[in-house]
Amino acid sequence: VVLRPGSGSQQRDPPGGADGLALASDPGDTLNFLAMVENLQGDSGRGYYLEMLIGTPPQALNILVDTGSSNFAVAGVPEPDVTSYFNTKLSSTYKSQGIDVTVKYSQGSWTGVLGTDVITIPKGISGSYTVNIATILESENFFLPGVKWQGILGLAYNALAKPSSSVETFFESLVKQAKIPNIFSLQMCGAGLPVSGSGTNGGSLVLGGIEPTLYKGDIWYTPIREEWYYQVEILKLEVGGQNLELDCRE
Repeated sequence: VVLRPGSGSQQRDPPGGADGLALASDPGDTLNFLAMVENLQGDSGRGYYLEMLIGTPPQALNILVDTGSSNFAVAGVPEPDVTSYFNTKLSSTYKSQGIDVTVKYSQGSWTGVLGTDVITIPKGISGSYTVNIATILESENFFLPGVKWQGILGLAYNALAKPSSSVETFFESLVKQAKIPNIFSLQMCGAGLPVSGSGTNGGSLVLGGIEPTLYKGDIWYTPIREEWYYQVEILKLEVGGQNLELDCRE
């Protein structure tokens, strides 16, 4: 599979002809990409998390961003390794679906109950949206000592959603309700760098497009091999134009 530069054909070009899928920021509209810059905290070793307000009145939680799963889930009861949790009894807008759900990861697992509630993202798209949310009632090796997040935001395809692919994912709900483009982009800072004094390095989760100030040059695209998580086939790695001659298993 040969990488190709983006042509912008997946979306109408905005006024001004931005390259590829990069949309012009509009502070007065639903999408203000500049407001989403540096909305993540964390590092490349322990992951990156986003502040989210859940329920009515809103309860603030830090949510781990994960492109390898498809459920939005938060601690629903006190846990030894989390500083706070989402108390459904305190939210007037929470609705339980009464459906048990279990998700297993490469490390850890949890079991909980599906429900719905409203969320807002302080450094995200404007407005409040109703999404599926699993409250975690039991977990094993999921909330680890020292973590600064209390939930997980699965951004992969609905094929991985539990207990079935019929569960609408968080991002699908945003696309439908906020009428944003079906695009998100991630900037993850600090890979290979020591963690700063604050204990985080940070990054950006841009919902609905790509912030032009966060990159230089052209965006290149490669096919998704299977729509579950974002599985691509890497054929070659180059640094400074020199092929590293790595076997695919490396």
